[in-house]
Amino acid sequence: MIGFNSQKVIHWTARILSALIVLIGLPFYFGYGNPLPFTDPGYSVLDNLWLLIFPLMFIGLGIGWKYEKLGSLLVLIPLSIGFAAGMIIEGEIPVFMGLPFLSGLLYGISGYKRPNGKG
Repeated sequence: MIGFNSQKVIHWTARILSALIVLIGLPFYFGYGNPLPFTDPGYSVLDNLWLLIFPLMFIGLGIGWKYEKLGSLLVLIPLSIGFAAGMIIEGEIPVFMGLPFLSGLLYGISGYKRPNGKG
């Protein structure tokens, strides 16, 4: 019977999902027009907040390949702030940000469940 290692499945699912998010998300981020927050007066406060969150999220998704705990924090904390701001300002959570949040959760689960404490 083939052995099943759920730790490896979580680890690689987080990595593959992160890579896909970065490959698909970066062109959208740079295609937004001006990706620098607070430079365009036409952007709302929430738009500017997300423009601050996206670079942290992308960095966290990349760092998570080597340092899962740090990567999960760089993804989960900014996204949680964005979700809270979205609920307060617009009354809704951007559902499309659920996949990066899931990837951050998987990084966290994988990093904190490691028996040797690495990550």
